[in-house]
Parts: sequence; structure tokens; C-alpha cells
Amino acid sequence: MLISFSIENWMSFGNLEKFSMVATKERQHRERVIKLLKYKTSILPVATIYGGNASGKTNLFRALNFVKKLIVKGTQPDAMIPIQAFKLDSRKNDQPTRFITELLIDDFIFEYSFSVTAKEVIEEKLSKINSTSKVILYTRSAEGIKVEVSCGDKQFLDAVSQGTRPNQLFLTNAVSQNAEKNANVLKRVYDWFKDTLQLIAPDARFSKFEQLFDENDSLFSAMNKILPQLGMGISHIANEEVPFVDSVLPAELKAKIQQEVAKKGVMIKLENNRESIILEGKNGEIVAKKLATYHTCIDGSEVKFDLDQESDGTRRAMDLLPAFIQLSENLSKKVFIVDEIDRSLHTLLTRKIIEMYLAKCSPDSRSQLLFTTHDVLLMDQELFRRDEMWIIERDKNGSSHMISFSDFKDVRYDKDIRKSYLQGRLGGIPSMSLNTRSGL
Repeated sequence: MLISFSIENWMSFGNLEKFSMVATKERQHRERVIKLLKYKTSILPVATIYGGNASGKTNLFRALNFVKKLIVKGTQPDAMIPIQAFKLDSRKNDQPTRFITELLIDDFIFEYSFSVTAKEVIEEKLSKINSTSKVILYTRSAEGIKVEVSCGDKQFLDAVSQGTRPNQLFLTNAVSQNAEKNANVLKRVYDWFKDTLQLIAPDARFSKFEQLFDENDSLFSAMNKILPQLGMGISHIANEEVPFVDSVLPAELKAKIQQEVAKKGVMIKLENNRESIILEGKNGEIVAKKLATYHTCIDGSEVKFDLDQESDGTRRAMDLLPAFIQLSENLSKKVFIVDEIDRSLHTLLTRKIIEMYLAKCSPDSRSQLLFTTHDVLLMDQELFRRDEMWIIERDKNGSSHMISFSDFKDVRYDKDIRKSYLQGRLGGIPSMSLNTRSGL
């Protein structure tokens, strides 16, 4: 679970800003707030982030995506670290970009932070937070990397520290050097970013979409149960074999298919903006499959549609549904962050899938959903607590700042916050000087 995230000197975030999932003393929807009895605290299962265009919502998404990629994929030798520092203050051009994350992994809270420039990692630190104390596992500074005994095999990790490049995170290098055996705690933190944290951009396809090509998979049956209830006219989905014409593929890809796909059990996904095709090996032959939707005709028969014949909204819903199904599973620990969740979706459909997830949340849950949106009809205290709704806005210097609705003293539980927001009383709306009388 994500507990908090802080960011400094990144794109529109000039100063250190903190986003927290820790619940306040709000009384609304207490039945779904996650209880951490060991730490005597409560964590929110959902957070929705509002703001005008160019306020910083997508920059927050990109920051978390950058952190994940830097940890999981690392860097190549002598490569630059792809940071995007705050550009509106020349004094910050040479200052490092800093990230701080607090995570719940199993029954323990970890704080992981690092500061980087385009050339090197300046600082890095991992701590384990107990109920009454904080234990530092390792630190990195200009003096080098200092590993504590509680982190794992100190002799092994000291050797790893000596081989960690200036442009590489120690966490990433340690895991690549078999830290699971010598420092399990580092592997657990790495795996949280790799497997637990999932980010969905407005134009992204769901990363596990290929599961829908296995009709025995639970995701396939869950999609067929939910889709008919969403009013998009789909009765069910199915995958079908299609002719595989390799003549239209690049020579390099042909060779890869012959070497990889024809082997039993190997699967390659080909996709464009409209649909995906799966190539897999079956008895030494290459089989191509694609997903199709079925709609009911007037006479009760069914007609097949290719995905590229469906509307943008239908395909967006089909990309998002697998994420919500995973979030709603018993014992799920997934954390999904969705940028522009309402893109191409009717507001009632967006609300329906969010309600589907929230209905599964309880004090024992461990999954979380964070999303950005422009849909003010979701700004409803019957749906969200005040501390689950955030605003991002830019100040006069172009720096983004985040504030929770629970921080506004005049936002009562029975207040129409949507009206106050649109009237500009809470910030986070566009500041426009366009004279409508003069036309465009």
C-alpha cells in the first residue's frame, strides 16, 4: 500500500509537496477505511485528484512512473538519468530532484527516498518503520553507501555498494545481484514498485490484457459477467483464431516469431491503437488470436464486432475493467494509479466502476486506487470522504501545490462542494482571461 509520496523539483513541482493516504478523523464512509492496528493508524482505499488543465495532475502521475521505471528498469552505463526538473526557476536547474515514499509491505512500513540529478544519484535511503521506532537499513551520500546489519548479508551488500554506478540506484543494483537470497528486504521493496504499483495512462492498454486470451482465466469470466451490466450493448467477449499473415511483418520480427513464438507456451502481443493480437506457439505452429465483442441483434441472435469497431469509450472501459477486477479481488494488494480515469467515459459509467471497487473495500483491505479526473460530478460526499478528494493548483510562480478537501475549514459533510469548487472557492480551476464577448 502507498501511505505517502513527496516530490520536489520535478516538472511543475518546484517545492516539496506531500500527498498522503493517511485517513483523518472524518466520519464519512468509515466502514471501508483500512485499519493498521499495529501502527494505530488508518489508510484510505481511494484518492481522487482534481485540478485545471496544466495544474500538475499528470506531472504527479509522471513522477510516480519515473520512480517506478528508475527502480525497476534502472539505467545503462554512462546514460543520463531522465529527470525533468522544475523549469520556471533558474535557481533549481542544478539542484537535485527528490522523491520520498512511504509503503506498507506485508505488516511493515518502509520509507524509501532518493535524490538525483541528470548525472548521478546524490542521496538514497531506506528505513523500516516500527510501531515506536525507525530503523535505518542503508544510506547513500557523497561519502558512499553505508549498509546496516539489519538490511541483510552485510559483506555481500558492501561488495554490491562498491559496484554501484553513480547513475544507478543501490536498491536496483542489489536486486540484480541476487538480493533475494542475501537481502530479502530489498527485494520486497523492489517488488512493490515492480508488481504492486501499476500505472495506467490515458492512452495505455491494460498491461495484463493478454489474460483475456485465456478463456479459463478468472479475469475472462469476470469481464463477461460485468460487461453486460454496463449498458454498452456487449453481451460477452470471446477470442478467436485469425489467419496469420507474416508477409506484412518486418524481417526482424519474423525471425523472432520463428525462434520464440513457435515454441510451445511462448506468447507475443502485437498491438496498435485499436486492438491487440496474440501470437503463440501451438504444436510447433504459430497461432494468431484477437479479442472480439458480441452484441445481441433485434431477433435475439448475436453479431460479432472487432475491437476497432467499438467506440473509444467502450475500449477505454475494457482497458480499465481488468484493473478494477484485480483491485476488488479478495486479498488483493494492488495499487493502481490512473491518469484521467474519465477519459471517453460517461460520468455514470465512471461512477459505476468506482462504486464496484469501493463496495469491496473494508478495514482488512490492502488495495488502493488513485486517479486524476476533470469529472466534477464525481465530486460527491456520498461517494468520497473529504480526505479522499484532493486539488492540485498552480501558484503565480507556476509551481503546483496539493491540498485535501479536509483541510478546508468551511467544507462541511453536508456541503455542496461541487458548487463551491466551480465557483473557485476551493481553487484548482482554470484561471482564464479570455473575453467571451469579443469572440475567438
